[in-house]
Amino acid sequence: MAGQLETDSKQDLNTKGGNINLLETDSLSSLLSGTTDLDPAEEYNMKHKRRGVALIFNHEWFHWCLTMPERRGTNADKDNLIRRLRELGFEVSWFDNLRAEEVLQKLHTASTEDHSDADCFLCVFLSHGEDNHIYAFDAKIEINMITNMFKGDKCPSLVGKPKIFIVQACRGEKHDDPVICTDSVDNRLEKPTTNEVEVDAASVHTLPAGADFVMCYSVAEGYYSHREILNGSWYIQDLCELLRKHGSSLEFTEILTLVNRKVSHRRVDHCKDLYALGKKQIPCFNSMLTRKLYLRPK
Repeated sequence: MAGQLETDSKQDLNTKGGNINLLETDSLSSLLSGTTDLDPAEEYNMKHKRRGVALIFNHEWFHWCLTMPERRGTNADKDNLIRRLRELGFEVSWFDNLRAEEVLQKLHTASTEDHSDADCFLCVFLSHGEDNHIYAFDAKIEINMITNMFKGDKCPSLVGKPKIFIVQACRGEKHDDPVICTDSVDNRLEKPTTNEVEVDAASVHTLPAGADFVMCYSVAEGYYSHREILNGSWYIQDLCELLRKHGSSLEFTEILTLVNRKVSHRRVDHCKDLYALGKKQIPCFNSMLTRKLYLRPK
């Protein structure tokens, strides 16, 4: 019967060496699905009425019990992202130093909204990270819990549409050789006049999220992510610059690849942690996109 799912058989075959082989049969439906030609140039439909919502969760301060250092320079990242995302047509909302419960409530509200007339959805976290969690003001939140809110069963109006998550956070306890870095004291000092580089604390693991998601990370797993206290993080600086130059013309993962290259060319020139001098950073992204993604002008 066409489309019938066949179970794998386990027929024993004696081989010349006396070993036993297992003969397995692929399901008929799997074989039939391979006959469909795929258009390698197929793009996501980005001709809806709206580009879509972009949420920025910006965390500079943390509850004292977390013993997390402040993230000086993160407001420069936030302002840079707001400008660039608005230029690309996103409806941008941003939130500073929210508690974990507040972050989850904002995300739940966004996931239950009607995105039928939107091209896509975008969400940014500027914070510290640890394992598969990102920190809010008072507690950490599992990244899977966040992305699960936007899967098809929870957010049907985003089914088949790109869901972009950008995470600026440290993902380990190692520096990538070589780089030059100036780290600053982690306390609330007067506004700095010289630019220095800090690292975002702890680590975040790369996580698959599901079809039509793309997870963009400021650094590969296991390494520090660098942030200048005046200009913001290397990753967000370079991402925003390349979005300004190519955001409306290049395919999105091509832009992310250019960001990887640009960040990898950076050096840290000043750092109070002498061991960090001469180290490097390399971002990464985990794409589950099923078509090409362009953010052309509407």
